Amino acid sequence: MSREFINYDQSRIRNIIDSIEDFIEKNGRHKTEQELKDGSWGYNNYKEYYEIYPGERFWHRYPDEVIEEFKKGLTYLKISYVYAKRIDWLVSGDDGAESFLKRLEKELSDIEK
Repeated sequence: MSREFINYDQSRIRNIIDSIEDFIEKNGRHKTEQELKDGSWGYNNYKEYYEIYPGERFWHRYPDEVIEEFKKGLTYLKISYVYAKRIDWLVSGDDGAESFLKRLEKELSDIEK
């Protein structure tokens, strides 16, 4: 039975990974109609908001070299996530040493580098 040694804190790493992937995916692109509506900061007429603030129609644009560093960081975070999860499962009694090593190797090999 799991004792939750790390209290599933690896999920925080997963949330960071998801956020950075979102920054990369949205980098400089035009916001969708729904994103425009959601981001109009309480204006009753969101189109009016974007007439006043036309630059807000786009997600922030990071330079290519910054995006490349984001991607490198993602690799390290994914590795950290795998280690945190696998160690948590081992010390909590959900995995034995053999399955820890086997699953660790498999999950690390699945990471896109």
